[in-house]
Amino acid sequence: MKKNVIILALGLAAVLPAKAQWTHYDTRSTISGVFGAINHSIESAERKKQMEIHAKEKAEYEQSFKDAMESAKDYEGGEYWADALAKYEEAAKLNCNYGYTDQQQISRKISELYVKAGRTEDGPSILNNAKVALPDYSKYRYMRENPVYVNKKSTNTKILRVACSDTETRLEMEVEAGGVNSSWNVKGQAYIKGNKGGKKELVGVENIVMAPATVKIPWPYQKLRFALIFEALPEDAKEFDFIEPSTSWQFKDIKCK
Repeated sequence: MKKNVIILALGLAAVLPAKAQWTHYDTRSTISGVFGAINHSIESAERKKQMEIHAKEKAEYEQSFKDAMESAKDYEGGEYWADALAKYEEAAKLNCNYGYTDQQQISRKISELYVKAGRTEDGPSILNNAKVALPDYSKYRYMRENPVYVNKKSTNTKILRVACSDTETRLEMEVEAGGVNSSWNVKGQAYIKGNKGGKKELVGVENIVMAPATVKIPWPYQKLRFALIFEALPEDAKEFDFIEPSTSWQFKDIKCK
């Protein structure tokens, strides 16, 4: 098919200069249009081929997915947590590629099994979210859960808690992964800016890393909780902004009073 289209285009290109009533501009535009149609035809054929390959692979691996899910449930029923986790992750890999069922449910099951399989101490990642919340906030003069703020850009990150003291400003946040092995970090240029003072620098992080290093969230819909520690805001500050330059983290008017 592609060969026939190209031959037709070359034939048209050869005929075009003989049409005396066409200007050079018309000729170039027409040739461009013809080759644009060729490229579109080629791209459409390639997309169709890829869709056919994907459909074939989906059918080929569907039984493997079903077997992994069945084994995972059997292991879970017998309280073989590590084996169940491995099988759910095997199923998740196939599901992310081919979409057999609701991935959110599988990811939720995997997150539950991290705890049961004893994998909550594996490092700064999705596996130790519980460590982000402090057992005691009494040293802070102000602490609020789910503070009011304005998102200036679309983001799947939210602020869970803000705490202010005479020595630091603490933001506890949560991001939900949108894909497999989603990578996250924070730039050292991130800052907060209060309505009663200038920029306050980032001085520490918990359960996330500084760029260019990254934290990987294994599966879609899993959530990473982390804390960002900034210099202290003035005591009379009522709200502040959190900005990470050149990213979607543009949070405005975060209430701190």
